[in-house]
Amino acid sequence: MPAKRQAEELLMIEEADAWFEYLEATRGQSTVRYREVEPWAWARLSQRLRAIRARRARLRPAAA
Repeated sequence: MPAKRQAEELLMIEEADAWFEYLEATRGQSTVRYREVEPWAWARLSQRLRAIRARRARLRPAAA
């Protein structure tokens, strides 16, 4: 049980890191630069969150 909890906590940390990366990339940009960076940042965030969801899904059956 502790290993599963640790794995879930690591995934939560990684998810928070993905959001912080997005915010760091987009915050404080000029309007023109924001329009250039935001699609890339959103795609990167989406990709990371998709990978995290996939790893979470693999954890759940292992616990059952």
